[in-house]
Amino acid sequence: MFSGARLALTWLTVLPARRHPHVDRVSAGQAIALAPLVGLLLGLVAAGTLVILDLTHMPDLLAGILTVGLLAALTRGLHLDGLADTADGLGTYGPPDRALTVMRDGGVGPFGVIALIVTLGAQATAFGALTGDRWWAVVIAVTAGRAAFTLCCLRGVPAARPDGLGALVAGTQPPAVPAVWFAVLVATSTVVDLDNPWLGPVAVLVAAGLAAAFVTHARRRLGGVTGDVLGAAGEITTTAVLAMCTLV
Repeated sequence: MFSGARLALTWLTVLPARRHPHVDRVSAGQAIALAPLVGLLLGLVAAGTLVILDLTHMPDLLAGILTVGLLAALTRGLHLDGLADTADGLGTYGPPDRALTVMRDGGVGPFGVIALIVTLGAQATAFGALTGDRWWAVVIAVTAGRAAFTLCCLRGVPAARPDGLGALVAGTQPPAVPAVWFAVLVATSTVVDLDNPWLGPVAVLVAAGLAAAFVTHARRRLGGVTGDVLGAAGEITTTAVLAMCTLV
């Protein structure tokens, strides 16, 4: 389990964790199962940054933009790259092989640009709105984004390609893993808004539903999941929680 935690840090952050000498499905599956803990760490950093910037009386939107940039730097922009590639692939006409080829191309097409603009804009605006005593929503959102990885890797969900990250982690998670993580998030999210304790749990459940629907669509369109799909699911889930938490 320790090797899985170290691998999760190596994959999902820029922290100088020593690389695992040999990555197999067991250690990769452990890393996916523990990914929400990495999300918790990143969420605390993001929330702390917003609190500090709020104390400087920085405009909310600027604080949100800087926080989005910080998270992108701490994660090497990996999930955002996955979001852009997946948007381009899913927006392509033709069979799954054509979509997968577009996703591997490396360039960013029009669908990818639109997805990045909408996602980054929504996240920055939401971060700016969740300053002050609502910072806990940021922690929940970023953690939920990494919990979405476990939904992508449920047993029975195949990999879209025979190689790559998707092939390594697809089907490694029993249903209990995402069930436990999202149950914990629902229970702890009641503190997001003490005047409206239902807001956080509803936000998490809606985001989980969107993530599940997205994975189902990706499986139908691509034949399975890839590493890019994991990144896209994480960004969609994070954005959904943030957006819901700004409604009240």
